[in-house]
Amino acid sequence: MNAYTSVIAGDFKINHPECHTIVDMSRLIWGNIIAEFVSVLLILGYVLCTASAILGISTALNAVSENGACTAVFSFVGLIMTVMFASIRTWSSMTWPLAISFFCVMAAVLAVVIGSAQLKRPSAAPQTGPYDFGFVAIRYPTFAAGITAANAIFASSTGCPGTIPIISEMRQPTDFRRVTINVGCIVTVIYLVLSMTMYSYVGQWIASPSLGSAGPLIKKVAYGVALPSLVVSAGLFNHVSAKYIFVRVLRGTKHLQSNSLVHWSTWLGLNLGLGVLAYVFAEAVPVFNYLLALLASVCFAPMSIMLPPLFWMADHKHYLKAGTKEKVIYAAHVGILLIGSLMCVGGIYGVGVSIAQASSTGFGRVFSCADNSNTVISQQSR
Repeated sequence: MNAYTSVIAGDFKINHPECHTIVDMSRLIWGNIIAEFVSVLLILGYVLCTASAILGISTALNAVSENGACTAVFSFVGLIMTVMFASIRTWSSMTWPLAISFFCVMAAVLAVVIGSAQLKRPSAAPQTGPYDFGFVAIRYPTFAAGITAANAIFASSTGCPGTIPIISEMRQPTDFRRVTINVGCIVTVIYLVLSMTMYSYVGQWIASPSLGSAGPLIKKVAYGVALPSLVVSAGLFNHVSAKYIFVRVLRGTKHLQSNSLVHWSTWLGLNLGLGVLAYVFAEAVPVFNYLLALLASVCFAPMSIMLPPLFWMADHKHYLKAGTKEKVIYAAHVGILLIGSLMCVGGIYGVGVSIAQASSTGFGRVFSCADNSNTVISQQSR
């Protein structure tokens, strides 16, 4: 569904080349008020993405150092590294760090998957006596737990708001559909193969993030290898939100392209300000799964599931007066809109309940110094 909604949003952008982002697309259909609301969702969504990456950095530093410092301090270190990388002005200068980031995260995940396969029993499970492995094909969680898990999975492959601007930089914009479908297939296969392989060896005793699932030694190795990827990811997310505001603030002025004091102070100030905001979110919602579910339900469900079918409907109004086939296709897009509404409204409720339950047990306290690299989410809490 993430791949398909990206495709139909891309089709709308190609049909209306004057649009650059989903904000412009929203302005074209509904006017300035809705467009400004979407712009807030766009900025908030990538700030929360930055927060999740900063939380991952603090987890990695905790794992490698065995909680060598306060977790809030490690998050602050992550903030500094994030702002430094995000302050690179051009995408072309980020090419080689992004390539390194990809290989680092793949190496880390493969290390955990292979390490999990070598365990006699899951690292987080009781090491003596009988225990519940927790591997099942179908589970019946509460609504709050189920929708929170669904949103965390959805957030892992959503990318519609970030991919639309790329069309403007493509030599052949019509290639966007083919590339998006290919990427969607590749990402889905990688996620399913790696996650299900790990689940088959670890069961319910899987860590959050999952890099801590194969025991203390592999956890240190995996987080050490993945650390560059976490920094690059955080910087990339912060760069996207800062660049959007930067262009809007300086558009039409000489400072947008010049190396003036206004240019640099605005650019660096935005990166720092948004980074600090992400740091606050990372410390306020210090549970990785819940932070992913929060950004999915509040921001990316509206932007990636609800808006694309609305864009499609705006270009296909004539389907309502056409034959049965066209009306069925139109109804299917209404169905996608309803799914997005469930992910948004239900997700906000679910993650709220999950965070409240975690807080009541003392799990995931805000601005805490406790080690966050040994978190295990049981199947019951999922």
